Amino acid sequence: MTRLAAISAAAAFAALLGATWWFAFGRGGEDRFAACRSTAIAGGAGAIGGPFTLVNGEGETVTDADILTKPSLVYFGYTFCPDVCPLDMARNAEATDLLDGRGHDVQPVFISIDPERDTPGVVGEYARWMHEKAVGLTGSPDQVKAASRAYKTFYAKQETGDEYYLVDHSTFTYLMLPETGFAEFFKRGDSAADVADRTACFIEAASFDGAGSAH
Repeated sequence: MTRLAAISAAAAFAALLGATWWFAFGRGGEDRFAACRSTAIAGGAGAIGGPFTLVNGEGETVTDADILTKPSLVYFGYTFCPDVCPLDMARNAEATDLLDGRGHDVQPVFISIDPERDTPGVVGEYARWMHEKAVGLTGSPDQVKAASRAYKTFYAKQETGDEYYLVDHSTFTYLMLPETGFAEFFKRGDSAADVADRTACFIEAASFDGAGSAH
């Protein structure tokens, strides 16, 4: 049932992005990022992303305004994830290095959807293990749920009755730009080079400098 729910959630997400793109750009609006987009449904106008309050690896309460101060690759997952999450985060970390080589300062952001096990210390260590620039975030169940809803993600705990449960979840990575907000999403099949190329295009189109600030 959880797998069916995940498929339904992904279909709803795609439909939402399609509607968002049409309202934002399909009626004659100018899209300065048009050349960077890989699909017609990619796009925003504020429908994806939004305010959140979470806890970082040092146990400090932070908001989106504190974290998304530079171009960021935002991913929702959990540290006990056996395969998908580490592979996706490793891809995002590699893309971050590729972008750094081009003079673009980008950070991977990991938001846990498993607050029961992912304490601030756990997500902090996980993020540091993935990349020196990575930011790990967790929070209370309500805080995590609010962040997930803002980004239209899906997650559902598999009830196994023990501590080794898995969590079904969506696997999109979101490119967030300061001031601009949501710019693009990346799928599991996108390579590090793909992510780096498209991210660089968005950053350059948004006129960001190498330090990640607009000018």
